[in-house]
Amino acid sequence: MAVLTWDADGARHFETGVSKGVLYPRTGTNGAYDDGIAWNGLTSITESPSGAEATPLYADNIKYLSMMSAEEFGATIEAYTYPDEFAVCDGSAEVGEVTGSGVTIGQQARVGFGLCYRTEIGNDVDGNAHGYRLHLLYGCMAAPSERAYQTINDSPEAITFSWEVTTTPIAVTDFLPTSCLIIDSTKIASGKLTSIEALLYGTDGTPGTTASLPTPDEIIAILDAA
Repeated sequence: MAVLTWDADGARHFETGVSKGVLYPRTGTNGAYDDGIAWNGLTSITESPSGAEATPLYADNIKYLSMMSAEEFGATIEAYTYPDEFAVCDGSAEVGEVTGSGVTIGQQARVGFGLCYRTEIGNDVDGNAHGYRLHLLYGCMAAPSERAYQTINDSPEAITFSWEVTTTPIAVTDFLPTSCLIIDSTKIASGKLTSIEALLYGTDGTPGTTASLPTPDEIIAILDAA
C-alpha cells in the first residue's frame, strides 16, 4: 500500500467560471421542454441546496435515532440580459395579435424551464483548461426579483438581472428524484460526452438536430450503451 500524498503536481484542482448557458422553456404538451435557446450574458449561477436536516428522536433516555428531512434544490441566476423566450418564465406575456409586437405585460402565470450551463475545472498544470462540468437543472421556476434602474453617470454600470429559482425534482430510475445532474468531462468517456453535448447544444449539417434537454434516464442510457 502506498503512503498518502498531498498537493501532487496536477492534483490541485479548482472550479471557476460560468458559460454556455442554455434555456429550455417548458411550454410543450404535458409540460415538455422546448428546444434549447442560447442564454448570453450570464454572470453567475449560485446553487443553493437546502433541507437534509437531522431531527433527533429520543427514547429510553437516549438519542434513539435521527430522521433526515427532504433535500430541496434552488439557485440564483444573475445575468446582464436574457433570451426573449425567458419572458414567459419571468411572468411576462406578449400582447397584440401580431407576433413580435414588442409590447408585454407582467404579473402573468410563470412557465417552468430547464437550464444547462458549464463551469471550468482547472489545476496547477493545465490552468483553466483541465476540463469542465456541465450542470443540468430540471423543473425550474423563477420568482419575481428586484430591478434597480439608475441614471447614467461618470461611473456607468449595466443593470444586472437576478432570479431566485426553485425546482421540482423529476423521476430517475433506481434513484431518488432529482433536480440537478452534473457531467464531469475529466471522467466521462469522450464519445459519450460528445453524444450528450450533441443533444444539449444541437448539431449542424443536413440533417442537423435542435438543442434539447435529455432526462437523467436518457443520459444514463447513453452511459450504459456499448
